Amino acid sequence: MLTKLKEIVQEIGQIPVLDEALACVAHRLVEVMNISCCSIYLADYQNKVFELVATDGLSADSVGKVSIGFSEGLIGFVGQKGEPINVPDAQTHWRYKHIPEVEEEAYHGFLGTPIIHQRQVLGVITIQDKQTRKFGEEEEAFLVTLAAQMALEIANAEVRGVIRVNEPRHLGKKRQSVIFGVPGSPGLNIGLGLVPEDRIQLKDYVLQRSDDISEDIAVYREAVLATKDDIQELTERIAGTVPQDVASIFQLYEQLLDANSLGNEVESKILEGWNAPSALKLVVEGYRNQFAMMSDPYMKERAIDVEDLGGRVFAYLVNDKVVPEVDVDSIILVAETVTAAMLAEYPMEKLKGIISLRGSGNSHTAIMARAMGIPAVMGLSDVPLAVFNRYPILIDGYSGTIRVNPEEAELKRFKRLIVEEQELERIIAQYADLCAITRDGEPLELLINAGLSADLDASYLALGDGIGLYRTEIPFMQKERFPSEQEQVNLYRTMLKAYPNKSVTMRTLDVGGDKPLPYLSYEEDNPFLGWRGIRLTLDHPEIFIVQVRAMLRASIGFSNLRIMLPMITSVSEVKESKRLINQAFSEVQDEWLAEGEVLKRPEIGVMIEVPATVYQIPALAEQVDFFSVGTNDLIQYLLAVDRNNPRVSSIYNNLHPAVLAVLKQIIDQANAVDTPVTLCGELGADPAAIILLLAMGYRKLSVNGHNLAKVKWVVSQIDIVEAQRILDDVLKQPDSLEIGEILNLELENMGLGGLVRAGK
Repeated sequence: MLTKLKEIVQEIGQIPVLDEALACVAHRLVEVMNISCCSIYLADYQNKVFELVATDGLSADSVGKVSIGFSEGLIGFVGQKGEPINVPDAQTHWRYKHIPEVEEEAYHGFLGTPIIHQRQVLGVITIQDKQTRKFGEEEEAFLVTLAAQMALEIANAEVRGVIRVNEPRHLGKKRQSVIFGVPGSPGLNIGLGLVPEDRIQLKDYVLQRSDDISEDIAVYREAVLATKDDIQELTERIAGTVPQDVASIFQLYEQLLDANSLGNEVESKILEGWNAPSALKLVVEGYRNQFAMMSDPYMKERAIDVEDLGGRVFAYLVNDKVVPEVDVDSIILVAETVTAAMLAEYPMEKLKGIISLRGSGNSHTAIMARAMGIPAVMGLSDVPLAVFNRYPILIDGYSGTIRVNPEEAELKRFKRLIVEEQELERIIAQYADLCAITRDGEPLELLINAGLSADLDASYLALGDGIGLYRTEIPFMQKERFPSEQEQVNLYRTMLKAYPNKSVTMRTLDVGGDKPLPYLSYEEDNPFLGWRGIRLTLDHPEIFIVQVRAMLRASIGFSNLRIMLPMITSVSEVKESKRLINQAFSEVQDEWLAEGEVLKRPEIGVMIEVPATVYQIPALAEQVDFFSVGTNDLIQYLLAVDRNNPRVSSIYNNLHPAVLAVLKQIIDQANAVDTPVTLCGELGADPAAIILLLAMGYRKLSVNGHNLAKVKWVVSQIDIVEAQRILDDVLKQPDSLEIGEILNLELENMGLGGLVRAGK
């Protein structure tokens, strides 16, 4: 039966139209289970009915015409209970409803089970028999298993079928489809979905031997030169649109095209007897597999870059170079993988949004989208590209929501949101140069998170009070080896020197586990709970000491360096880290301090991002000078939710009662031991959360640079006494839904409702 189950599910996925897919299921179940009838009903939540969409056994004429209310009959009963209903004689059951059109008078035995996807009943699948009998346990278990397996396929088929991919546009139903992904870049926009024309895929090429090795090498080199010209053209086209170091993503392509990178390896394969396309395929797939096996999201994205570059060279090898044609003014670019180079192929003034079925917020695509100021949604699960192509799309980069074929009312509402967002941006921009002060005069220290993009950091640093988090791991991840001490000194000193009167908090190397270095390979079953952060660097004190020495050397003559330790779980880790820091301090003092120069001992702090640390604050306070609450990881660990996983990302909730309770416990404990606390992460830019954080007593927030002006504006509208009243009310609520309703109402009353309506 397991084989039959797999066959049915596979058949569903291969049929692009909903009605046909479900008709196939009904027919196959009658065959496989040797029953008299199988029928499938889909939920229509707008009209609150289950519509008969497929049957093998009932009247074929009733398909698409019969609807049963959510509270009517056995079908409605299955949907209401959300569990199987198995009765020997349906016609004698108290919930039975006779519907003459379906012609089911001959059937008695009835088994129905709901089809549920992400907690929502999508429909009901039933089997019936002419005999008066209760279906057996094995039959019930099979139907339940099939319904569970079908759920995702049905959800995707729902999207395909509602839009009628295989029918002419004017014949298809114009019902709106809502699709959810992972937010990649914030913003709201409207455009026409555009899926680039498919090229011959390198992955589909059949390996072939070379007839002329010299000719294949020459052809390959010509293709590389042509691709280099394309990359140079794309680099020039993107220049001035995004910061220089974001545009330098294309330098990776140039490096890979260099003879010392892919080039030598491809030519070596040609010398082994493979023709040019085959050699390219072998090398590219080898690199792609290496990157794809890494658990770190950033490194996984490099597999996409290698694939994209290989495809570009391959296009020249097979004379299949495609130039994108754009015939509309507002484009939502959609692809299985939107690459940075693909972005640069389209006119910036026409590009209104990005949808990438693969990828995450760490991808080059998401980084570029944020730099370009256009919304992006990433990581959609198993949604076919045809759903989007040439259809109007509303893209919400704040929530990761996409609406395809929007209804007129929804389109009008979304346009109003965009106008509100533009007006908000104009108002918010006026606060960029101001200090963060509440309405009743309470100052807030507003820091920035830095390290991902030097150009972007520089543009925001002057507007903040310092750097609350400098991610030192990025240079480590971008190299093929550990950066030398002097390389690190140069990098850190640039940042310390640029703003000598503002504090710069440098986090020690935070790699490992889910962020492995490409040159330090190992495997773990559960990397999120594995060898990462301080655990890795304490196991490799030579790495830790070199990095701390570099920080200290860079700080000679300055007094703005602070060192922060990531992934701390115990006091002993802090003590060992301090011992190594003291050792590095003595070495720098002895080896590098010239006469008259001053080396100030930096403050040392820890990140509170592991729940265990929350319960050790008094003991940790005896060892450190400050705390930084890493809300992104703390919430993720507290709720056991991977926020980059679209299947569960909706459970990641900043306003969960447990999250709020922990945040209040942290600030109360830290204040009791007189230790400063900075809150770092996306939470610090959430308007609703800012109200609660200020009421709790947080006075130092560290946010991404592009959120500085918004946070300043929000803070300026808040009265601390009023915020404390709201906090008292919120902390009494048992559920995040009630908390959200209270805060949305309060935001409206405070004049911040536009942020709610614009999805900010």
